Amino acid sequence: MRGERWWRKRCVSLIIRGFLSVRAWHHDRIATRRFSHKSVHDFVLLQENGNLNLSPGFQRKSVWGVGLRRKLIESVLEGYPVPSIFLYRREEGGRPVFDVIDGKQRLETLFRFMRTKGSGTPSFDLKHRFTADSTNREWNWTTLSKAGHQGKVTGYRLAVTEVSGPVSEIIDLFVRINSTGKALTGAERRKARYFNSPLLQVAEKLARKFRKYLQQTHVLSATQIERMKDVGLMSELLASVLAEQPIDQKSAIDKAIGNQAVNGNSLKRAHRAVVSAINTQRRVVPNLGETRFRNTSEFYTLLLVIWDLSKRGLVLSDAKRNKAAQALLTKLSSEVDRARELQRKLKGVEKSNELAREYLGTVLSGTDKLTNRLNRATILRGLLDGVFEKKDDERLFSAEVRRLLWNSTESKLCPVCKKKLGWHTVQVDHKKLTPKEAAPICRTRRSSTRVATPARGREALSAHAHAVAPEEASFRRSHSSTERSW
Repeated sequence: MRGERWWRKRCVSLIIRGFLSVRAWHHDRIATRRFSHKSVHDFVLLQENGNLNLSPGFQRKSVWGVGLRRKLIESVLEGYPVPSIFLYRREEGGRPVFDVIDGKQRLETLFRFMRTKGSGTPSFDLKHRFTADSTNREWNWTTLSKAGHQGKVTGYRLAVTEVSGPVSEIIDLFVRINSTGKALTGAERRKARYFNSPLLQVAEKLARKFRKYLQQTHVLSATQIERMKDVGLMSELLASVLAEQPIDQKSAIDKAIGNQAVNGNSLKRAHRAVVSAINTQRRVVPNLGETRFRNTSEFYTLLLVIWDLSKRGLVLSDAKRNKAAQALLTKLSSEVDRARELQRKLKGVEKSNELAREYLGTVLSGTDKLTNRLNRATILRGLLDGVFEKKDDERLFSAEVRRLLWNSTESKLCPVCKKKLGWHTVQVDHKKLTPKEAAPICRTRRSSTRVATPARGREALSAHAHAVAPEEASFRRSHSSTERSW
């Protein structure tokens, strides 16, 4: 009974909401509207004949759970009123097509229960009692039809409001109608208003590519993905890469998505940059789901920092250094969580934990404000700058590797021309080689021949690789640098 009362109140609320919305919209806009009724059977025919479009560009995804879907079918079987269906009529190829402005979840529920052609997801069962003395039993569309009760669904008449006018005004109506109840998320509102946006289309492509990863690492839940939060996150990342700096979530994202003049080549480059940054982040922080960087805001910042490091030419492919970076980020995550717990207990954070306290200040309030995003990025850059090396512009090996090979090689002769090498003339034979295979060579000889590193050089490189663990030193000095790359 309690569930029934809740559903009745919800239906009344939706009916009033729809009436007020269309009334207010009609007074403000020049458009036509037509009120009528259609049976569920009429809608099934429209769906099967391709005259009904449940997912126009501005529409959101399916957001109803099975609980709400069962309640709707129960209301239909009982003959309770259901809110109006809002349709936008247009012509396509000489035939009428009805775009669903409001009522997608209701029609979709009816189609799924009835196993209508094109409804996609499997049907569902529900418990219902047709008379006071009958058994409260499970019903599905097959058993309902066999018992002769299908007419209660197919014959049910739904109130319909057909509207027409410019598409921009129809979208405004959609946003207005869906501003209460299960209100639109920011990403859903943007999809409605800017469904033709090139940036949004690329963001949807990225979201599909990394949806599984975002869910596995607990950056986003299945429910958040259903509400298009993944598309919102990818839109922010694309906009930030295009702007070459973090952006303010509230003020900048709509402007970026609404920019129809964005260069196509720039979007392609931004797409590649985001893909590369996410793949790099997966290598550097394979345990991301176990750290606080799984929080959407902090995931965003870390990803932009990794993109920035790569753009500045730092080598992010060395396994040893990636492991060191992972240890640093894991430690920072733990220290920030500890600082937060001390604050909850009204205890002060130690002076030695200044970095964690300062980072915590960027996530406690106004997490997505530009100031906090920049401060958070500065802290993370300072932390990671000491771990990764810059590429050697000429030979793709870092200056440190060149120094190490120079100091660890006994023979200071070029293995190709046999000339004596000097520090200012030495290079690393690098083509298709790893540091362990490389050897000093003179700058004038860009040999592609594999030259084995002398034994002592290989041992030194191996020892150096095991020694690269700058976590503690970098953690202590990370905040001393406040330079920003943005």
